[in-house]
Amino acid sequence: MTYNFFATLSRMKYIDRWALMRNARTETLSEHALDVAMIAHALCVIGNVRFGRALDADRAALLGLYHDASEIITGDMPTPVKYFNRDIRDAYKEVENMAQMRLLRQLPEDMREVYAGIFEEAQGEENYYMRRLVKAADKLSALIKCMEETGAGNGEFRTAQKSTQKAVDELAWELPEVKVFVEEFLPPYGSTLDELLGR
Repeated sequence: MTYNFFATLSRMKYIDRWALMRNARTETLSEHALDVAMIAHALCVIGNVRFGRALDADRAALLGLYHDASEIITGDMPTPVKYFNRDIRDAYKEVENMAQMRLLRQLPEDMREVYAGIFEEAQGEENYYMRRLVKAADKLSALIKCMEETGAGNGEFRTAQKSTQKAVDELAWELPEVKVFVEEFLPPYGSTLDELLGR
């Protein structure tokens, strides 16, 4: 018997983000998932090294990789639509949950529990904090995209950058890991490769 789970996930590369806006460069769901995974991992490492936490950075990276997997089925719902009001947000959450269940059914039964644990909300304070850092990584990834677009002269992303920057600033007040990332790692984004490598 064959299973479609990983072949379906591989289609993340066909899902474009930011559909309501003109993009200087299209960003796929695959690219976004990788960015979120790397940033979530970094935020947990910062938490462990700088703030004495005991966060599972590897698990955070895994959660980041799969955090939008349901969008293979649902597509990328634009944020202004998704969060327009509570009814739409709750209905979309239900659609996301159904999409996740559909993905899980594409696995052999003996593997489903492992991946269900990645999709479902983790229990416990440490896991809650780690999930908050994954959500922060998602916002940071969006901010980086906005910075890249405005840096490329695309004024279409000006207001998105402002609102996303505000959300990241608010997260930085409650999550010190975000503040460190913003101060120490965010400024070089948009630099040329020569600048990044010190040539």
